[in-house]
Amino acid sequence: MESGMQNMILKAPVSPGDQLDHYRIDSMIASGSTVATFRGTDMRTGRAVAIKVPHPEMETDLAFLDRLRREEEIDENLTHPGLLKGIKDEHRSRFYIVTEWFDGRTLRQILNEEKKLSPEEAVRLALKICEVLDYIHAHGIVHRNLRPEHILVGADDQLKLTGFELAAKEGAPRLTFTSIAQLVGSSAYISPEELTGRRGDPRSDIYSLGVILYEMVTGATPFPGNDPYDRLRKHPVPPREIEPAVTPQLQEVIYRALEREHKNRYANAHDFARDLSHLDKVGIADRAELRDWKKDRESEAKRILLYTALALIPLLIFGLLIYFSRR
Repeated sequence: MESGMQNMILKAPVSPGDQLDHYRIDSMIASGSTVATFRGTDMRTGRAVAIKVPHPEMETDLAFLDRLRREEEIDENLTHPGLLKGIKDEHRSRFYIVTEWFDGRTLRQILNEEKKLSPEEAVRLALKICEVLDYIHAHGIVHRNLRPEHILVGADDQLKLTGFELAAKEGAPRLTFTSIAQLVGSSAYISPEELTGRRGDPRSDIYSLGVILYEMVTGATPFPGNDPYDRLRKHPVPPREIEPAVTPQLQEVIYRALEREHKNRYANAHDFARDLSHLDKVGIADRAELRDWKKDRESEAKRILLYTALALIPLLIFGLLIYFSRR
């Protein structure tokens, strides 16, 4: 009975005002379908920390916990100014992740408020993200879930990359998505190869950053519709059509990051950053994307018109039947 009561206590939801071991829970920062993230205080040092706690119903999901443990390992073992440093504790009463606290907003919050950024600011942030990606890739880690929600931006454009729960680590057992719904949960940023079931590599993160850069300068993702497979068969609106302040060179860099075939993208984050740092030296390719995107839109409009007409035919027939039945 005592053991059963202990398990019930361990799986109780965590709320502000509670205490987890020597951490005081101060406020909730975010709550998703699997975890809640809190701002807390380390009672030993008085320092603010971030605490990620699985929801009680997730504590029996071994695959999910394995992903969180991999995230914890990455947080604790990698050291870079662009990553949140994990805090180790030998003994905890339940599983949760603790990292240093960083004062900042997510890039998603910034984009929600400002809609889009100037090309200059977007390039500055993209360069910082490239630096962090270059570091984690050199350590055999692919993020696989890079999106604005996982990019924290602080004062003076300080930046932290988070959200490593789906990261792939070189030499570790493969973490797979259990359903297509889970795969496309952040579909706007997932690479075409991952959509078709292939394992992501560093160039998949390059694609995700390309989507983010496109969104930062235009205020929209390249494929904003509901069908995630649009990126396998359509071309996005050229960024310069949406935001004329985007130079042809910056547009070219974005297209190189968004290549459908991963072999045609930047080979690594260092090459991506090199072009972003020297836009004046970027050559402009004669791209089919710049010619064919209008054809995609025209084809889509014709298809919608056709479906609308087909939907109206039964109504027209029904109306005619009623008309003639009354004569």
